Parts: sequence; C-alpha cells; structure tokens
Amino acid sequence: MSRWSAIVGYSLVGAATQLVWLNFAGVTTVAAGHYAVSETAIGWLAQVFPLLYVVLSIPCGLLLDRWFRPALLAGAVLTAIGALVRLGGDHFAWLLAGQLICAVAQPLVLNAVTGITGRYLSPKDRPTGIALGTASIFAGMVLAFLLSAVFSTAGSPHTMLVVTAVFCVAATVFLAAALRHPGPHAPLAAAVPQAVFAALRTSWSDPLIRRLCVLAVFPFGVFVALSTFAQPLLEPAGVSSTTASVILLLNVIAGVIGSALIPIWAARHHTESPYLVTALGATALCCAVLAFLPSTPTALITITLIGLLLLPALPIVLELVERRTSDSEGTAAGLIWLSGNAGGLLAATAVGLLVNHPRYAFLLLALLPVIALPGAHT
Repeated sequence: MSRWSAIVGYSLVGAATQLVWLNFAGVTTVAAGHYAVSETAIGWLAQVFPLLYVVLSIPCGLLLDRWFRPALLAGAVLTAIGALVRLGGDHFAWLLAGQLICAVAQPLVLNAVTGITGRYLSPKDRPTGIALGTASIFAGMVLAFLLSAVFSTAGSPHTMLVVTAVFCVAATVFLAAALRHPGPHAPLAAAVPQAVFAALRTSWSDPLIRRLCVLAVFPFGVFVALSTFAQPLLEPAGVSSTTASVILLLNVIAGVIGSALIPIWAARHHTESPYLVTALGATALCCAVLAFLPSTPTALITITLIGLLLLPALPIVLELVERRTSDSEGTAAGLIWLSGNAGGLLAATAVGLLVNHPRYAFLLLALLPVIALPGAHT
C-alpha cells in the first residue's frame, strides 16, 4: 500500500525550499537597490544555502534516520518560519535572518526524499516517488525564476516575499496533515540504530555509496557552475543577458521533465548505469561545443539538453541509494547531497576564476563529466 499524499506534501515543501533559496536570483540588481545594499550582499542570500548544507547535511541525515517524521516536519516548519521572518521589516537584516533559518531547514527536507518514499510507498512505487520528489525540487527553481520575472520592479520585492511565505505555510500545513501517522512501510522502533553515528558508519562503509558520492560531485558541479556563470561566459559570443536567462529557465524546465520521467524508465528497464554513462558523455560533448562554437542557437540546444539529461542523474543516484540502504537512508542521502553541494561550490569557484576566458571555462566543464565516467558503472 502506498500513501501518495505524503509524497505530494513532501514535494510541495521541497519546492518551497528552492523557492526561498532562489527568490532573488533573477532580480539581484532590483533587490540591491530596494534594500540599499550591494549586489554581492544579495548574492549571499543564496550562497548561505550551499555553505550551510555542507556543514549540516550529515547531522540532518542522522536526525532523519533516528526521528524521521519530527525531523522532516521541523524542516518544513523552519522553512515556513524563515519565509515569514523575511516579512518582519523592509530591511536587509530581516532577509538575511529568514534566509539563515531556511538554510538550516533545507537539509532536513532534501535529505528526506529517500526516507519518505521508503516509508510511505510500496517498493514498486519508490522509483516513481523519488523521481517526482526530486523533480519538485527543480520545479521550485522554475517557480523562483517565474516569480522573479513577474515581480521585477523596484517596488515589488515585498509582494514576492508575501507570495513565497503563503506558499511555504500552505506546503507545511499539507505535509503536516499527510504525516499525521507513520508510513505503512516505516521500520519498527527496534530497527532504528541505537548508536548516533551507526548510520554514518554503515553508509560510508558501503563501496557503492562511496562511489556514488564521488559521482555526485561532477553533475552537481556542472549544473551549479552553468547556472551561476552561463550569462557572462556566453556574453562574448553575443548572447544577451535576457536570452541567457531564458536559456537557463529552459534548462531547469527540461530537467524537471527529465527528472519526472527518465528515472522511472531507467529503474523499470534496469539501465541506470548505461544512462548515467550516456548523460555524462553527452554533457561533456555539449560543453565542448560551447567551448568552440558558442552562439545563441548552440547555447539554447546544448544547455537545454544538459538539463534534460544531467539533472535526472540525481534521482537515479538517490534511487540506487534507497535500494541499497534501509535504516540509514537519510544519512546516505545526506552524503550524496553533501558531495553534490561541495562539488557545486568547487566547480563554481573554478569557473569563476576563468570567467574572462570562456573557452577554458567550458573545457573545464567538459572535463568534469569525463572524470565521473568510471563512477557511473554501478
């Protein structure tokens, strides 16, 4: 028996975390003027999320393994509280305080994607649940970009924050109602690890989990670096900032579609490893094309293709983790998210150093998936 209401609630909260994270990604200049701070300061409203994720991912995974429902609900409630705190005043300090609260909550939510499917869905439905839960995370990014486009004037940031807060509160209420009772497939209390770090030892001792952690570094790295620096890297080729924003939006939309469909197909046909190899190889080829033939048409095709093929790698990896683990799925998922966020920070930093040399930056991004290919043979 499967309880899909829990997956719907989780998907809404997962989308909410990304909406809060990227609220100002498309209106950085407008927000900087509205709150009388620098664009760098507005950028830190997003940067605190991956920075805190690297620190909190494993502790949050351990909490989820030991007290799953309370920990997940705490993440949802903190997300809603953080969104409401940002409405406390029309000053940057309120924004930063709210973002920090939501950044603490994010690993409690995202690390739970395998745990909630394992507890509330029957085994045959779990690949679908992980695919939909992960796709909703990317859908939250799309929603953030769309809100940025709608509320793009100097006087509209507050309205955007109100809409975001309403969404976060509604998502939290829905999830709380869906999690009133333990899932039909929840482990017995006696099966919960007694030692706090038992789940971490169990997860890290598994060679497949270690290999998937290394693998996760590279797709995350390419996606985060492209999302951060595609516009300045493409500008010398005549791609305008507006066009670059549209291309990145299409990249994430394609990723939502791919993440909702491809992992389910891969699980049913047992083609996870061949798909990962294909996606990494195609990503490397696309980045190489951008290095030598940058233009609006090639950027539109290659970056959209990267979103369609590369972003589904995350739910595929998470489904492999869920299948491999039992009592420690929260910690194992935390290790995957930790590796991915660390990879994103490192890749974005490296590409940032090459931002004035687009060819070399794209060649670096082409190299990263090639390095990951050995880890794709699961």
